Amino acid sequence: MDDALCSPFSHPLYVMLKPVGAQCNLSCRYCYYLDKADLYAGTARHIMSDELLERFTRQYIEAQTQREVLFTWHGGETLLRPLSFYQKALELQRKYAGHHIIDNCLQTNGTLLTDEWCRFLKDNQWLVGISIDGPQQFHDAYRRDRQGKGTFNRVMRGIELLNRYGVEWNAMAVVNRMNADHPIEFYRFFKSIDCHYIQFTPIVEPARNPATDGSADDVVTAESVRPDQWGHFLCALFDEWVRQDVGQYYVQLFDATLANWVGVEPGVCSMARSCGNALVMEFNGDVYSCDHFVFPEYKLGNINDQPIATFSYGEQQNSFRQLKTTLPRQCRECNFEFACHGECPKNRLVSTRDGENGLNYLCKGYHMYFDHVAPYMDFMANELRAQRPPSNVMKLFHRSVE
Repeated sequence: MDDALCSPFSHPLYVMLKPVGAQCNLSCRYCYYLDKADLYAGTARHIMSDELLERFTRQYIEAQTQREVLFTWHGGETLLRPLSFYQKALELQRKYAGHHIIDNCLQTNGTLLTDEWCRFLKDNQWLVGISIDGPQQFHDAYRRDRQGKGTFNRVMRGIELLNRYGVEWNAMAVVNRMNADHPIEFYRFFKSIDCHYIQFTPIVEPARNPATDGSADDVVTAESVRPDQWGHFLCALFDEWVRQDVGQYYVQLFDATLANWVGVEPGVCSMARSCGNALVMEFNGDVYSCDHFVFPEYKLGNINDQPIATFSYGEQQNSFRQLKTTLPRQCRECNFEFACHGECPKNRLVSTRDGENGLNYLCKGYHMYFDHVAPYMDFMANELRAQRPPSNVMKLFHRSVE
């Protein structure tokens, strides 16, 4: 969802599928996944075979410990595979389902959606995540095709088709150094297109030649959002949302924050106490520890050689889980450690005040946000503990302090 908007069920095995690997019809300037194709430079066709699809489907369903099973299709661009591939996927799911209830979620840039695709998605009740970076001037700045042309109008045509057919969809919006200074315009755009479920994902990509002291701004790329920008963005966004949109529009980070405030596991792994339960499988059956750690050192194996269930519980993946829980002293002593748990390990790129490595690059921004929303979260948590209806408690609190 980049991270998908679909929150995985709380079962111990969750695998994101890459049916076309890193292949995509776009060339987004900030994309972290396009260069993963280099891992398979000697492979002629970066597409998942029907044989592998069946092997994965059977192993994945058989490994589940709960009735609910979520298949998440991710890219690259998922719609580069023909509709017949996903029709085959449904046939196999029905073949091996047994007593399980199966859901599907598909992440796409939306530019290849057609009437036929949307009928399929609606008829089979697939949830769709659309990657769109707000208004056209923001979206087209970085999300361009391979000819360098902006893609906003094509994405909007895809969204119009989804709406026409009544397909349930969410938005995944990237926050970068350019659009982070326009949180209200950014947020109101999604309201204007009637999008009620939004994931705002900050771009934090390591620079190819980072600063050696682990603290300067140039540890990240020029597109990456700055920590202070991220903090101001979240605070302004929250203030806009809390006035009138609680219970009507859902922002993933706000939901995750409240979950941590009341001691409930959040639906996004970056904010959870632990991670390592969300694996990713490439088009050829290679399994990696996480979508953001598709590197040779984090490859767990291949399902052609071992059952997929073995990868989630092996020594290598258990070691990976330690990345999340290993925090510098500054984090451990922070009043808001419970609210973010150091966030995603991939963003721990800088040093603490004491020179200790492993501090999250966005720490300053998150601290600003948590400090800002703490009164609201305290109020909401108390209302929930008192078993009062939660839909309007933030509105009530806001009125009480105006």
